Amino acid sequence: MEKNKNFRLASAVPATLCLALATAVAVVPTSAQAAPSAAGTSLSPAGHRFEAVAAQPVVFEAGPITVTCARSSSLPGKDAVHNTVPAGAARTNPTGPVALRIAPPTFQDCTTDAPGLRVAVETNEDHGPWQVLLQHGAPATARLSIPAGGFVLRTGGLLSCSATAAPGGPATAEGRWRTGAAAPAVVLDKAAIPVKLEGSYFCPTSITSAAISAEYTVRDTTDPARQITVGPA
Repeated sequence: MEKNKNFRLASAVPATLCLALATAVAVVPTSAQAAPSAAGTSLSPAGHRFEAVAAQPVVFEAGPITVTCARSSSLPGKDAVHNTVPAGAARTNPTGPVALRIAPPTFQDCTTDAPGLRVAVETNEDHGPWQVLLQHGAPATARLSIPAGGFVLRTGGLLSCSATAAPGGPATAEGRWRTGAAAPAVVLDKAAIPVKLEGSYFCPTSITSAAISAEYTVRDTTDPARQITVGPA
C-alpha cells in the first residue's frame, strides 16, 4: 500500500491547501460516488497523464495549532492507474461526473506556529482510492474524495495530537474546476469534511469537522502544450 510521509520542524513559508478545523463548519460525509446530475461530462485528452501541484500555501488549523506546509502535490507514477484521464467510454458519463484516481498527495516542509512542536503529515490509500470527480457545468465542479483514514496529521513534542480525515469512511469535499490561460485548477473554498482528533490531555478532541481551502494547478504531463479539459458528454 502506498504511503506518503513528511516530517519537518517549523522553517518554511506556506503552500495551497487550507485545512481549517472548526466545529461550526457543516460536515457532509459521502462516498466517492457523486449524486447523479442532469448534465453529462466528458474529459480530454483521453489517456493523458497529469500532475496536480499546489499553487499557494497550505495551512492546517486544528484547534489552537496552525500547521503550514510549503509544498503539496499529486504526481503521476510509473503506473497508468493514477493521474490519468481515462480512455474510451470511461472518460464520459452521460448523467454526472467522471472520476479521476489520483496518487495520494504529499505535503512537505511543514511548520507550526507553536514553538517546540514537530509536524508530520501522512497520506495513504489503504482503504480506497483518492479521487477527483469532475462535473461539466456553469461553473464546472470538482469534488475531492478522500478514502477512510487517508489523511493523518500528527504533532509531537510539547503537544501530541493526531487529526484523521474521513475517519468513518470515504468523504468528499465540494469544489470547482477553474479554467485558465496557463492551466486549469481544482479549487476548494472552505469545503467541509469530517475529522477525528486524538492525543494527549490538551488535544482538542471535541473537534469533529474540518474546512478545506485549496488550489491545485493541473498540468498535462503527456503533452505540456495541451490542457486537461472538462466538457459536455
